[in-house]
Amino acid sequence: MTNPMTVDVDFAATAASGAAASNRATFNSPPRLADFDVIGDDVALVEAMKSFGAGERMPECRVLGRALGSRDGLEAGFAANEHPPLHQPYDRSGVRVDEIQFNPAWHRVLRLGIEHGAAGAVWADSGPGAQVSRAAKFIAVAQVEAGTTCPLAMTYACVPALRLAPAVAELWEPLVTAGVYDPRPLPAGQKQGALIGMALTEKQGGSDLSGTASIAVPDGDAGWYRVTGEKWFVSAVHSDAMFVLAQTAEGVSCLLVPRRLDDGRDNGWTLDRLKDKLGNRSNPTAEVRFDAARAQLVGEPGRGVRSIMAMISGTRQDCVLGSVAVMRTGTIEAIHWASHRFAFGRRLAEQPAMRAVLADLALESEAATWSALRLARATQDVEGGDAAAAAFRRLAGPVLKFWICKRAPMHAAESMECQGGYGYIEESRLPRTYREAPLMSIWEGSGNVQALDVLRALRSEPYAQAAFLGELDIAAGADRRLDAAVAQLRDMVSAGVDEARARDLTGLMARCLQASLLVRYAPAMIADAYCAAKLDGTGGVLGCLPAGIDTAAIVARHQVNQ
Repeated sequence: MTNPMTVDVDFAATAASGAAASNRATFNSPPRLADFDVIGDDVALVEAMKSFGAGERMPECRVLGRALGSRDGLEAGFAANEHPPLHQPYDRSGVRVDEIQFNPAWHRVLRLGIEHGAAGAVWADSGPGAQVSRAAKFIAVAQVEAGTTCPLAMTYACVPALRLAPAVAELWEPLVTAGVYDPRPLPAGQKQGALIGMALTEKQGGSDLSGTASIAVPDGDAGWYRVTGEKWFVSAVHSDAMFVLAQTAEGVSCLLVPRRLDDGRDNGWTLDRLKDKLGNRSNPTAEVRFDAARAQLVGEPGRGVRSIMAMISGTRQDCVLGSVAVMRTGTIEAIHWASHRFAFGRRLAEQPAMRAVLADLALESEAATWSALRLARATQDVEGGDAAAAAFRRLAGPVLKFWICKRAPMHAAESMECQGGYGYIEESRLPRTYREAPLMSIWEGSGNVQALDVLRALRSEPYAQAAFLGELDIAAGADRRLDAAVAQLRDMVSAGVDEARARDLTGLMARCLQASLLVRYAPAMIADAYCAAKLDGTGGVLGCLPAGIDTAAIVARHQVNQ
């Protein structure tokens, strides 16, 4: 192969043509990664879909994957972030409207997600593999424009909460599950599809929802209330309705507050300002005041935190999926760059130190993908009434939310480093991914919240503990390193762990779960490499792989061929 770094230059011709012309000539500049199938070209995602019962849905998934991975689809992600939403407090007549103006690119990506089943339509789909394929679609959308995944996630996760109030679900569930994107600012009765969000966080507290200061007073008809209060951090604020926590006579209760009343009038929402966020910039997040807004009770009065958890368990799952998207984006962009970039006489991907980093990025991405889709399969089984799946999901959810969402920021930083200076400028997809990565760990409960929830479940829910450990036992005897790690985990659980070591325990649980899934389902080289690299300590710095791992084969497995 000719070394492209060795260039024969005709200096006379260059001088004759002018410096400007010579400056336009480029070499050793990797082509942009575009026009690929975000789903179909992800070998681990495809294999996991097949293993967890969604293989027959691959054709529909690939339609979405190709649309998102097209040059136009990727450009829409850039445009939605380069032109963030604007708050329009008044119309041209001076009437307070509090509307959000979006770039058309936002609507394009969100429409793709909703109409291809990445939001609530899955709850109306009883076919095999529905939740698993929906998870794959969500991961795909998140790789192109993560801001849209907030309304996708909340509109997906709201259905179990809606069903706590049959009268509320009767109106809203058909709109949420319709699979239709209808951004018109109309009351529910005039909509073809709807977005639903939640407004929980107040200035005085984040994770501790018991301190809610908003109030709700009965309003005539049974189940109707008037909500008054301020919410400090409300994402997807353009939603057609919001779940809100407020104090009633019985304590903190959960209510659904529509954006508009049946006659089309505003329902007491005022947007004070949009938040200027580190990432997720295309998603409008606002400070909202409710002034005697009409609302319906969801769940039992005084049990609002428990009611909203029916929704939060779903949005936490989608935080895991969003982190998987961060890892996949970083992996393929880093591998693509290193496969086309030369330095010191060789492609970057051929150099042992770089190849070890790329292989480790791929291992982390693959383990996250398999475990996230296993979680989605558990969600599907729970929907079918499987009690064992519910017990497994009770622990697997916070375990994976803690671990995968914690690994994503480090993964994103290492991916950027692989691209060097290009990875640090906005022409690359990676700066946006890097800003996005910490969000999934913060959103829907920080790392400490997840780790402490794991301790709580281990101590008070024996069925959950048995189900999680039983999942690990399926792979018993397949790998000695996994067997040793599971034995260590059992010892820690039996001895009891205090809060100071909750993260240690949760991290070990996550790595054992990922290793057991890879041993059972993934190619042997992936399972062996993961067990060798991740079951010793805490996984270490990315790129510090033990000797003997076939890094070239791992990198090749995750390369998008272009």
